[in-house]
Amino acid sequence: MKVIKIESSFTIYDDISELPNNVVDLMQKAIEARQNAYAPYSKFQVGAAILLDNGEVVIGSNQENAAYPSGMCAERTAIFYASAKYPNARFLKMALTAGSVDHETNSPIPPCGACRQVISEYEIKQESPIEIYFMGVTGKVIKSDSLANLLPLAFDRSFL
Repeated sequence: MKVIKIESSFTIYDDISELPNNVVDLMQKAIEARQNAYAPYSKFQVGAAILLDNGEVVIGSNQENAAYPSGMCAERTAIFYASAKYPNARFLKMALTAGSVDHETNSPIPPCGACRQVISEYEIKQESPIEIYFMGVTGKVIKSDSLANLLPLAFDRSFL
């Protein structure tokens, strides 16, 4: 038997004003996307913005459906649109913001497991890390230097 230790490290900013200027702009776009989320059932709105290597920024927001599994998270909405519109572009940075309509959300909220798996697919495909910044509606922002940092034992094509 062998035990392995896996460590992750993150940078924590006290609020959005501490972020680099280009990340503030990206997070602002994620905030705008969050405000346009369609979340009548959960009342939990999520916005995502992705900076591509061609300079384009693609946004997404969660889109719910009365048949719950038919909805789509903000991250995957943005990723799939970016991949469809700019198939050769690399993802450089991703900004995420999430929160409840019913109560204050000031803790950073990371991507869900399904979104981590999808982000991992693109990080592996492009063979370079994607910086991920995530926050609630207000408060601290957490930066992960890569998705591999958030999901160190990812399932990928090598297993197929």
